[in-house]
Amino acid sequence: MSELDRKLFLGGRFKRLRGDLGLTQTQMAQDLGVSASYLNHIERNQRPVTAQVLLKLAATYDLDMRTFTSEADPAGEAHLTEVLADPMFADLKVPRREIADLVANAPSVAEALLKLYRAYGERRGLEALEPGSVASLNDQSPSDWVRDQIQSRFNFFPELDELGEALFDELGGDSHALEARAEQALRTEYGIEVRFMPTDIMLVYQRRYDPHRKRLMLSESLGASSRVFAVLYQLVLQRHGLMINDLVERARAPDAVSGRLYKVSLLNYLTAATLMPYVRFQAQAESCGYDLEILRSPFGVSFEQAAQRLTTLSRPGLRGVPFFLMRIDQAGNVSKRFAAGKFPFSRFGGACPRWNIHQAFQTPGRIITQVIETPDKTRYFTLSRTIDRSLRGWEGGVSGDQAIGLGCELKYAEKLIYAKGLDLTHPAAIEVGPMCRLCERPYCRERAAPPVTRPLQIDEWIKGVTAFPFAT
Repeated sequence: MSELDRKLFLGGRFKRLRGDLGLTQTQMAQDLGVSASYLNHIERNQRPVTAQVLLKLAATYDLDMRTFTSEADPAGEAHLTEVLADPMFADLKVPRREIADLVANAPSVAEALLKLYRAYGERRGLEALEPGSVASLNDQSPSDWVRDQIQSRFNFFPELDELGEALFDELGGDSHALEARAEQALRTEYGIEVRFMPTDIMLVYQRRYDPHRKRLMLSESLGASSRVFAVLYQLVLQRHGLMINDLVERARAPDAVSGRLYKVSLLNYLTAATLMPYVRFQAQAESCGYDLEILRSPFGVSFEQAAQRLTTLSRPGLRGVPFFLMRIDQAGNVSKRFAAGKFPFSRFGGACPRWNIHQAFQTPGRIITQVIETPDKTRYFTLSRTIDRSLRGWEGGVSGDQAIGLGCELKYAEKLIYAKGLDLTHPAAIEVGPMCRLCERPYCRERAAPPVTRPLQIDEWIKGVTAFPFAT
């Protein structure tokens, strides 16, 4: 029986969508061609949602029905399960059914509980580092706020994709000539010169822009893909900076630092959308079976850039495989999390040590695959590989290798070249848990990755985003 044939009670999600769109019941009812009383019954779960209403909803508000009609909000349910697995709640023994009901019918309450627990965890961590310190329960780190904003859109910004495609065509539509054309546009339109500087002068910076001399200075240590990304980033900032400011203002960032990080993230997205224009990139991905080495070559991008771009392919009528991506260092610290579809990222810890993203460091440069199964019994096909993050000119040339984990639901794996020849019907799936400190498996206690010793400081986050986290 298909999703549209079953009776679906989606009252909580209808109510939340209506709130996000700023519509009254009467306005949404008119948009969907139903009566206000019928919509009221749907929102109270007194009537199931019909296939006709779902199709009208998708067409009117440009929704992905794969996400909207899932049994529950998988990420929200997983996060709440993770919170309630804390030993302090052990005596409650909250059943999964009640958690699913809360997420489906009262998503705002579920999100409030997550925010409260996150604030509690951050306060507890701060007090452990600085006894006697006091943190506000309303505090949310800028990085968490930005990640929530991006994930609320499933890492898909269609308006930025369209601008990126238009700019790519304007610059000649040739990936190999993109850097030269972008430099020429900066020089002729904005009087900005691009200069390559020695690492001993740039010090910790990979790029710096001097607005007084109108000079974009790039470190000689930058690789080819990062160099073109940096030049395009400056052009995008000059061309569409005001529009990006409007998007940030509409998001209502809680403070200036959060707004700045969000702006950098959107500029990174738009730059990547110019480097890898949506239609061309999606077509190339489908034709090569999502082989990242083949996929990145025509666009002159790195493995990481191509992998992250795969998490943005959600255009209606031209969707790609809904990938998720995580990037970690050898200590298990997570520096990136994106998902085009559903994946229950741990919100309060790192990746489960049973996921072989940790083992990727033992086989540098090689792709290793694995089928994992999350606590909700959903299976995912994953591939992991290290990326060379050698920080030349940064802290004396210290190596900074990291690993990328990329995956999708198992039902999409047949489209991937990496899954060819594997038994996808009866795979040897490895069960993974929510987070190390809540896991009771002896295997996990013995093999757990080293814990995160401290939160990422905001000056480090600023330094990271200005060094182009989308580029490697």
